Amino acid sequence: MSKRLAVIGFGAIGRSIVEHLTVAPTPEIELVAVLMRTAQLGSARQVVPAQSLVTDMVSEMMAARPDIVVEAAGQAAVAEYAPVVLNRGLELFVLSIGALADDDLRQCLVGVARSTGTHISIPPGALAGFDGLLSLQQTGLKSVLYRSIKPVAAWRDTAAEDYCRLRELHESYTFFSGSARDAAIRFPKNANLAVAVAIAGLGLERTQIELAADPRAKANIGELFAHTERAVLHVRTSNLGFEANPKSSEITGVSVIAALVNRSAAIRFQ
Repeated sequence: MSKRLAVIGFGAIGRSIVEHLTVAPTPEIELVAVLMRTAQLGSARQVVPAQSLVTDMVSEMMAARPDIVVEAAGQAAVAEYAPVVLNRGLELFVLSIGALADDDLRQCLVGVARSTGTHISIPPGALAGFDGLLSLQQTGLKSVLYRSIKPVAAWRDTAAEDYCRLRELHESYTFFSGSARDAAIRFPKNANLAVAVAIAGLGLERTQIELAADPRAKANIGELFAHTERAVLHVRTSNLGFEANPKSSEITGVSVIAALVNRSAAIRFQ
């Protein structure tokens, strides 16, 4: 039986999810609604399948009776819509994971999910290795480092411009080194994976983050290093960013589709 899906957000990632389901529909997923800003409604109706609701009202989205809701609208959307979705007992896929660096919000959402018997799911996005990290967590993690290297364009209009002159860089420059919590506070548009790694590993304070701008980079690069006394995990990914939003990687939306298909498969990867 297919799952009824609603998507919150129609930016680069939300739009990519909708377009993928339109071009390559899958029997496991039925797109029933897309929630977006009022200004996006007109253009969205040219892209969203006719049988799917396009709305700027969360009540209308919920009336479409989704089974699963995917948040792809930014950290503010998590705070605004996650309680509504979880209170209805629906599974919520969160892409703006940086919002969960707020301890009060995270504890609130976890409490609601537990009380209604549902889940907050975090798809892998543009990084691999979460399965290995979770395994190492069970055997005594000693350290976790996540390094994000992106082209200069991905760091424009962020706090990176307070640390260096992006236009004058000629080689890779690490402008931030600190905890996942600090990264989430200072770089809310670029710290989602940092917070995801922290939740899967050593937490927001003990997970180390490095952020770098590289004028020679053609893609967004993520590196994960973790070790215990008996095991080492090293994962490196390289993904093209969206042309309209180079801060986010194109594979992020596809990772949501993959996670949804996997959860319905007879043979599942965990």
